[in-house]
Amino acid sequence: MSTELSAMLVKAGKITPEQAEQALALTKEKGEKFEAALVKVGAADSEDDIAKFIGKHLKIGALRLSDVELNPDIVKLIPLDIARKFKVVAVSKLNKTLLVAISDPNNIYVLDAIKFITGCTVQPVISPEKAIEKAIETYYKDADGLSELVKGLEADSDLEVVSDEEAPSESDLLSQIQDKPLVKLVDSIIADAIRMGASDIHFEMYEKRIRVRYRVDGDLREMAPLPFKYRAAIVSRIKIMAELDISERRLPQDGRIKIKIAGRTVDLRVSVLPTIFGEKVVMRILDPMALMVDMTKLGFREEDLKKFHEKIHLPYGIILVTGPTGSGKTTTLYSALKQINTVDVNIMTAEDPVEFNFDGINQVAVKSDIGLTFAASLRSFLRQDPDIIMVGEVRDGETAEIAIRAALTGHLVFSTLHTNDAPSSINRLIDMGVPYYLVASATKLIMAQRMMRKICPSCKEEINLTQEQVEGLNVPKELLRNIRAFRGVGCSDCNNTGLAGRTGIYEVMPITKDIESLILSQANDSEIRDVALKQGMFSLRMAAVEKMKNGVVSIDEVFSVTSANL
Repeated sequence: MSTELSAMLVKAGKITPEQAEQALALTKEKGEKFEAALVKVGAADSEDDIAKFIGKHLKIGALRLSDVELNPDIVKLIPLDIARKFKVVAVSKLNKTLLVAISDPNNIYVLDAIKFITGCTVQPVISPEKAIEKAIETYYKDADGLSELVKGLEADSDLEVVSDEEAPSESDLLSQIQDKPLVKLVDSIIADAIRMGASDIHFEMYEKRIRVRYRVDGDLREMAPLPFKYRAAIVSRIKIMAELDISERRLPQDGRIKIKIAGRTVDLRVSVLPTIFGEKVVMRILDPMALMVDMTKLGFREEDLKKFHEKIHLPYGIILVTGPTGSGKTTTLYSALKQINTVDVNIMTAEDPVEFNFDGINQVAVKSDIGLTFAASLRSFLRQDPDIIMVGEVRDGETAEIAIRAALTGHLVFSTLHTNDAPSSINRLIDMGVPYYLVASATKLIMAQRMMRKICPSCKEEINLTQEQVEGLNVPKELLRNIRAFRGVGCSDCNNTGLAGRTGIYEVMPITKDIESLILSQANDSEIRDVALKQGMFSLRMAAVEKMKNGVVSIDEVFSVTSANL
């Protein structure tokens, strides 16, 4: 389909042969859908445009699913497994004619199958695959298999709720967790979370219920509850998958699961923690398809990206990325390493844990319990002829000093630090025991960052700001010129949240001669910040306000994520 479509689009003059070649390469190398690849290489504004062209060429209609509200009863005329496998959704039914949105209208087999299943004449319309997947996720909520599996478990099993003193034996648990409905239930929860783009799955045990939550775009969303009597069996099933000890219920355990879904491998990092009503399980989803390592798409301002790009190509020095947990620091460092990962350099990383594997980079997983700390890894790295070193986090004075000295002896060092902004990182290193003159000599750039939730583009609307809100932004007057703000109303595309995806904001502070002099004179954070701002640094609040003006984030998100202090 991809090759035929590319030839069709080139012949019609819609794309150039070069764009077709780039898009086809993306589909082969990264498994991208051809329509999505065309958008990525800039050959089309959206997949909807391509769908319209195909529909016109094949003399069938094209439908933008986000513009219509579907009848759930009509949608469910097509079984869920067929809808998911072939990317189809029933749109409407008139007498004996069923209008079906499909991403590949050339698939005669699936059209015949739907005709046989429904007993209707099938009239196809073309829609982008992503739009169909969203519709399936929205309208099959009660039929995604989880509810049915739960009902089946409740009807079929005689497993009773037990007290802590009457915990099921290991042999009982082993037989329970091998039951097909329970296996399918756990597998379905994991698959569902990956499809939704979740970063974590939480199984939480309370006195009379099990709560399941997915973290999507930084927020936890509660899913359908599970029968409480399966708490031990569900946790044990996950432990078996992660190769943990199912008989140990008193101590925390950590493990990993590797699964294959939709032709790609996904790693799950599993943490089990005993609580008063049972064991809580958190699964971190490490999906390579969800990792964004293209620096141009992380949310940088153009000027800040140039500054960062310039410093990551230096032959030596230390570059620090700061921010709280979940602010995207690791993604930023991976992006930088990916850009400078060439055959002529030796790159070594010490991470806790290694979240994603990269070809050409030597990655070491830190294990403090056996003495393989960040500091110990760094010492070993210096005997491995490295050019570039990444240390997952500077946690103590020993690690900080080794990293700084490595940066002064001809190595480019990347690391992260837990501080609120870029200027305060200087004195944080000094407080750790690193001499201020070494900090001044070695540090080349410090960058603070945060993640912000983006407004859904499908339901975005402009709003009026009050004078109090404008003044509360507390940014320079030039940024307040032509001030605008937007919000997401909520629609089917964003599950009525008004939000879709996340973007980064960055406070980029190169260590200039003036800032180096301030460090040597042992200036405080405020003095360093004032000079950095005068030299063109955008604070996190300023970067957030600029994104608000451009309609990317809401004013509520600006106030929620960033501090008013310049």
